[in-house]
Amino acid sequence: MEEVLDFLRDLRVNNDRDWFAANKNRYLDVKRRVEELTERLIARIAEFDPDASRLSPADCLYRIYRDTRFSADKTPFKTHIGIYINPPYGKKHLHCGYYLHLEPGNSLVAGGFWCPDAKLIKRVRQDIYDNVEEYLEILNNPEFSQYYKSVGDNMLKTAPKGFPKDWEHIDLLRPRDFTAFTPLTDRQVLSKQFERLVVERMRALVPLNTFFNYTIDETPN
Repeated sequence: MEEVLDFLRDLRVNNDRDWFAANKNRYLDVKRRVEELTERLIARIAEFDPDASRLSPADCLYRIYRDTRFSADKTPFKTHIGIYINPPYGKKHLHCGYYLHLEPGNSLVAGGFWCPDAKLIKRVRQDIYDNVEEYLEILNNPEFSQYYKSVGDNMLKTAPKGFPKDWEHIDLLRPRDFTAFTPLTDRQVLSKQFERLVVERMRALVPLNTFFNYTIDETPN
């Protein structure tokens, strides 16, 4: 993984098309290494989430080229690599899967889901409210909590509409994005144990993803 992080570091300070063209062979080597890593992770995840075996690296990898059409930031390339192994549908589906973010100084493993529409987020909050003991059991399970200290980001300032403000677990409903993540240091990414560390953290996400995926599957389009 050293070649991957080194390339991303250099790209961060040389984020232009001329530099990228001159270093295209380096990028192609990085791309090959990441595809091979993704294949191995798919095989390991399939041991505890069998639908992962239906995926290929192409179903899980994001392009390094940025879409700058509607962005004030016109730098042409992402300076990270994202791998989203999302059984059985792939990275474009709303289902919750297993995300690996590779970026020097900012690598992480994550799960849950991000940026749901209003209908789905209402259903998720309702299911947490109605099944809070089950949800808390997931969050407090040592296998999960040793890596993931909280679930949720982009918090509302107050209770969401339709729920009692004085409910003792109201903070569980305040996120707009129901994600969980755990950081990986560069040292961990470069270690011989890297893939084992990633798979352990992804396996710990299974109960949380299962809880949310049930709601997603039961929510009409």
